[in-house]
Amino acid sequence: MTGSGKSTLAKRLSSRLSLTYVEIDGLFHGPNWEPRPDFVRDVEAVISGDSWVVEWQYSAVRAKILERADTLIWLDLSTPLTLYQLTRRTVRRRLRRVELWNGNYEGPLLSFFTDSDHIVRWGIRTRNKLRGRIPAVAASNPNVRVVRLASRRDIELWMSHVAAKPEQNS
Repeated sequence: MTGSGKSTLAKRLSSRLSLTYVEIDGLFHGPNWEPRPDFVRDVEAVISGDSWVVEWQYSAVRAKILERADTLIWLDLSTPLTLYQLTRRTVRRRLRRVELWNGNYEGPLLSFFTDSDHIVRWGIRTRNKLRGRIPAVAASNPNVRVVRLASRRDIELWMSHVAAKPEQNS
C-alpha cells in the first residue's frame, strides 16, 4: 500500500529492536528506475539472517519473506489518509530534490496528469491490491503472526508495546 508508511514504520521498528533493515525499494530500483537484476538475491541475503525487518510489496520475494518471517505487520490505513501521506511525501521529495535509490528522483509533479504510472496515480490504482491477500496469508501461514494496524493511533499503541532489546553488558 503505497504511502501507508511501511518504510517509516520498518525503520522505527528496526531501530527500536536493533534489527537489520534494508529498504526494499533500494534493492529493487536500479538507475533510471530499472529493476535491478540482483534484487531477489539481495533480498535473500537480507532475510538469511536471524532477525530483520523488511517491507513486503514485491511479488518476486513475498513467498521467500513469508518463509522466514515470524510477524507480518499490515498497515491498513484509510484511503484518504494513505493518499494524503503519499501526496505529501511525493511533493516534499520532488521540491527538495531528494535522491531516492540509485540516482533516482521523484518525477515532475505535473506528470500526474499525463503519466498513468505517476506514483500517486499508481498508489490510487493499486490501493486495494493486497487487501484481500493478507487474510489468506494469515490462514495459510499459521506460524506467521499478522498484526493489523488500521490507524496512526493503532500504530503508536502497538509501538508502545514493542519492547526494545535490552542493552548487552560488556
